[in-house]
Amino acid sequence: MPIGGVATDPNVAAAATDRNRLSDNYDTFLLLLTAQLQNQDPLAPMDSTQFTQQLVQFSQVEQQIRTNEQLEGLVGQYQAASAGAALSYLGKDAIIEANETYLANGEANWAYNLPTNAESMTVHVRDMSGRIIYTSTTEARTSGEHLFTWDGTTNSGGTAQDGVYELTFEALNAGGTAVTPTVNVRETIMGVDFSSGTPVVITPSGTRSIDQIRSVLNG
Repeated sequence: MPIGGVATDPNVAAAATDRNRLSDNYDTFLLLLTAQLQNQDPLAPMDSTQFTQQLVQFSQVEQQIRTNEQLEGLVGQYQAASAGAALSYLGKDAIIEANETYLANGEANWAYNLPTNAESMTVHVRDMSGRIIYTSTTEARTSGEHLFTWDGTTNSGGTAQDGVYELTFEALNAGGTAVTPTVNVRETIMGVDFSSGTPVVITPSGTRSIDQIRSVLNG
C-alpha cells in the first residue's frame, strides 16, 4: 500500500504563527520603550518603578518567544519518533484496544477484560450502522480476560457478510452498577497514513491511532 508524504502538523503551523505574532509584539514593545526613553522630559524622567516594570515585561516576552521555539522543537521530535515507530510496525500483527474488527471467512475474534464479575451480561455484535446483528447472553462473566469468537451467524439464522463489526456490552454487577470491559483485537498493520500530521496505522478495519496499540507481535 503506498504511503503518503508527511503532512505539516496544523499545531506546528499554529505555533509558528503565534511565535511570529509574539516576535512582532516584542519588536514593537522595544521600539516604543526606546522612543519613550529618548523623548522623556529631562526635568521629569520616567519613574524608576514604572521603568522596572516595563523591563520585567520585556524579559517575559523574550522568555515566551524562546519557550515557543523549544516547544516547536519538541513537537517535531515527537512526530518524527511516532512516524518511525509506525513504519516499524508494517506487516506485523498488533494487539489494539478497539471494539471493531473484521469478519473474514466466517471468523472474527475479540478479547474482553472485565474489571469485576458481572451478574448479568448481554453481548451484541453490531454492523457499522449500529444495527444489532448477533446477541449472546452466555459469555463468561467473571473478572479477567476472555475470548469472544463470532462465526458470522446472525440472530435471524443467516450469515453476515465479511466486513467490519463492533462488539458492545450491557453488563451489570451484583449491585446493579454497570460494568465496562476493555476490548482488544488482533489485526495486521497494512500501512501508515501521514495525511493528518500525526501518523495512524491502517488495518483491515480502518485506521488506528498509535496510542491504541497495546503490543506488536513479531510473526
